[in-house]
Amino acid sequence: MGKYQLIATAAMGLEALVAKEVKDLGYEGSTENGKVTFTGDEAAIARANLWLRTADRVKIKAGEFKAFTFDELFEKTKALPWEQFISEDAEFPVSGKSVKSKLFSVSDCQAIVKKAIVERLKKAYSRTTRFEETGPLVKIEISLLKDVATLTIDTSGAGLHKRGYRAGQGEAPLKETLAASLVLLTNWTADKPFIDPFCGSGTIPIEAALIGQNIAPGFNREFVSEQWGWIPERIWDEARTEAEDMANYDQPLDISGSDIDHRMIKIAEGNAFEAGLGELISFKQMQVRDLTSDKQYGVIVANPPYGERLGDRPAVEKMYREMGEAFGKLETWSKYIMTAHEDFEKFYGKPATKKRKLFNGFIKTDYYQYWGPRPPRGE
Repeated sequence: MGKYQLIATAAMGLEALVAKEVKDLGYEGSTENGKVTFTGDEAAIARANLWLRTADRVKIKAGEFKAFTFDELFEKTKALPWEQFISEDAEFPVSGKSVKSKLFSVSDCQAIVKKAIVERLKKAYSRTTRFEETGPLVKIEISLLKDVATLTIDTSGAGLHKRGYRAGQGEAPLKETLAASLVLLTNWTADKPFIDPFCGSGTIPIEAALIGQNIAPGFNREFVSEQWGWIPERIWDEARTEAEDMANYDQPLDISGSDIDHRMIKIAEGNAFEAGLGELISFKQMQVRDLTSDKQYGVIVANPPYGERLGDRPAVEKMYREMGEAFGKLETWSKYIMTAHEDFEKFYGKPATKKRKLFNGFIKTDYYQYWGPRPPRGE
């Protein structure tokens, strides 16, 4: 087994969650803006892709060095052992980005990296003719930041948020990785009731159910690195068997989602069935003001409309007031609400216990946390 520098990329504000997930898998990571770097073998590549709920993708760091000139970029790229990762028939496109670096032309940097890799592979495979690139996909990225070049290889393929269960979605679907993060940032455990009163296409309740039964979020999909000859098939088989063994399908769950739009309820039900969780989550058409429960010590996670368009603001602010009144009656419950509306607390009628800055795509939001009382021992 080899040892690789691996990078789990993360949305801004979620790095600590990704770092905890990496640690829970048994790897020590170091955290920087937007990424967690850790060392692991081929099994780590498979396990990280299958298990990381909150990371965007898993990459191999092929090399990192200072590069002030195109010559330097070419020679240092060519010196890396690309033949370890790229088979003779592989397709290996190069993408790039450059921030605050002397080499600022991304298209030139991509072309130079590609040329350097081709030169290296020609020598490694004793070739004089061009590479056909008809085989497995190996996506390479050159990233320049303050004249430091980092070369990475993407092991995930489609982003990790693409779990494979979303058959339908609404206008502004929440990314599955962010939905999982919203759940993991609460005090919810699988033995407590859980409600999402703005469930849309069902992403938050589905992610809660996957967490509640400890189901690996990548169990239902494939990854680009499964096609690479240097990661034996048995590694993926073992990682999937481990995921199957770790799942707790017998864990009873009390998870429900509601939405004002009956079409979204149908979509949410379809997505839950696609994820194999159709029997576990109940969905219902309902306005948030009608939310009630006679259960105790539950958790609400909500991603309500933000009222970003001025015309929508009065209706959204009225809805926040109604939320405050409905949620206020659930005295033992904890409530977690993500919105970009800066006056949310004023309309909701109560200051949050704690706030956390998060990004929903490019929208800066706050996650307002209202902590309920601890249940008495034994409950």
